[in-house]
Amino acid sequence: MPQEMTSPALAVLRRVFGYTSFRGQQQEIVEQLVAGADALVLMPTGGGKSLCYQIPALLRQGVGVVVSPLIALMQDQVDALRLAGVRAAFLNSSMDFRSAVDTERRLLNGDLDLIYVAPERLLSDRFIGLLEQLVARRQLALFAIDEAHCVSQWGHDFRPEYIQLSQLHQRFPAVPRIALTATADQLTRQEIITRLRLEDASVFVASFDRPNIRYTIVERDNPRKQLLGFLGAHHGAAGIVYCLSRRKVDETAIWLNSQGVLALPYHAGLSASERQRHQQRFLREDGLVMVATIAFGMGIDKPDVRFVAHLDLPKSVEAYYQETGRAGRDGEASEAWMTYGLNDVVIHRQMIDASVSPPEQKRVERQKLDSMLAYCESAQCRRVLLLNYFGEEAAPCGNCDVCLDPPQLWDGTVAAQKALSAVLRTGQRFGAGHLIDILRGKSTDKVKQFGHDRLPTFGVGTEMDDMAWRSVFRQLLAGGVLEADAMAYGALQLTDSARPILKGEISLKLRRRAARPKGRQARSKPVSGSPRQADESPLVARLRTWRSEKAREQGVPAYVILHDRTLYEIALLLPDSAPALLAVPGIGVAKAERYGQELLEIVAAAD
Repeated sequence: MPQEMTSPALAVLRRVFGYTSFRGQQQEIVEQLVAGADALVLMPTGGGKSLCYQIPALLRQGVGVVVSPLIALMQDQVDALRLAGVRAAFLNSSMDFRSAVDTERRLLNGDLDLIYVAPERLLSDRFIGLLEQLVARRQLALFAIDEAHCVSQWGHDFRPEYIQLSQLHQRFPAVPRIALTATADQLTRQEIITRLRLEDASVFVASFDRPNIRYTIVERDNPRKQLLGFLGAHHGAAGIVYCLSRRKVDETAIWLNSQGVLALPYHAGLSASERQRHQQRFLREDGLVMVATIAFGMGIDKPDVRFVAHLDLPKSVEAYYQETGRAGRDGEASEAWMTYGLNDVVIHRQMIDASVSPPEQKRVERQKLDSMLAYCESAQCRRVLLLNYFGEEAAPCGNCDVCLDPPQLWDGTVAAQKALSAVLRTGQRFGAGHLIDILRGKSTDKVKQFGHDRLPTFGVGTEMDDMAWRSVFRQLLAGGVLEADAMAYGALQLTDSARPILKGEISLKLRRRAARPKGRQARSKPVSGSPRQADESPLVARLRTWRSEKAREQGVPAYVILHDRTLYEIALLLPDSAPALLAVPGIGVAKAERYGQELLEIVAAAD
């Protein structure tokens, strides 16, 4: 759809948010909602989803109601909107009764353009009554359902209350709805459509590619040493380290602080006040590392997260994509790094099998875990595999570990036969560690206890070390030749695919990473068109200092005042007047009025 300068949507984009053009499908989505039609939007983190409902809410009569499960995100978005001159508010459990009543009064009086509401609050009889009053006055502009993948029982962020949001269509059929998510495979997309009654909605799927993120996956050896080596290239940068258990989060955070890395823990075992305090520090301070379980991160709007590290295997490709997507929301070069091992698969399988989920859901979760393992073990470009998973074609990126340091392939048929034979001859009742001891001829107490030192396979694999054999077993798992029985403590068992390999009817190519030359450091490619070269200038430093002072005064994260990219653009464009300042991307009329004189004085002093 052409972007005509007379477009009301473009006028709002420019006046309020300070941008002269829409990105990708944004304008088409905006026009869809303004016309009163429904939409399902799948757009990667940092792709500009919020504008897709914020602008229609400003163009349509009445207030836009945004459903969000995230208290922290509500606060940040409302702060940012208010600074942009938008009448915004939120209603959630963090408010006292008087504040909530005052917000409801403003809502009914027509004093709000946007209101953010938690799903359980929205579905309460009290709030439904407020909505009915607004509809009767024709003052309800739209419903925006953010983080829509929370409706999926197959997904990693399932929230039962989201399923009840289908009531919005039943009670208020004339009010347009937009559901938005950054993560949804085909199964999840269909579930969103069905459960939210969006069968007639237009579906907009943006590219899932995040070209500024470099993906690296390494097999676990010494995870703390590996993590510290990775963090060494990101000294002073904000980042997130994900761990599977609360205990590991606490231990890793303590250890990182002992190594001179300022780190905070975050998990559901901490008190609500402590989680809130740590999250606020992460959002508002520079250079903090958050060590967290997956309880942290959904909706975190911090644009300058430079890395996301995983110390354990995520349970699905969708979870991995969403979690790594929290890096580089500002478009600057960022990294997603992960170390994992065979035991991760066993732990996840145990968690799946021990859950109270119905059999069909468990089957889907196992398939998703298998896909995640296959992704890790593949010799293909990480980005190609990631985008293919979401139904998008791609060419090798040249900016992931596989492209930068291609693994060698070798004929692993004989090694696979030895591994499979060891599994078979031990009754398919043991894990990889024990099987590797047998193959390498280690007479451990356990090996001797079961008489496995007398098996024909004992000592037939001495040509490879433990790490090499672990790689073989992981690849056999990833290829579906073996499966881990979580109920038998990770015992490896043969699948039907093992038979032709054992019989020598097919050959098997396995990956072996080429040794990286000593001292070689692969670096993230710079983002095309990025103004980051201004980052180290004295002017940017002064702008950062000014922004930090304003953020402290107003009690908001620094990026709510101005994004880094806007600071870089000021340093490049050197505006010397109010009209010139309005030409800087990210500065709308309200921010120019509020901060313009100070910004112009800082620029003038730099000459």
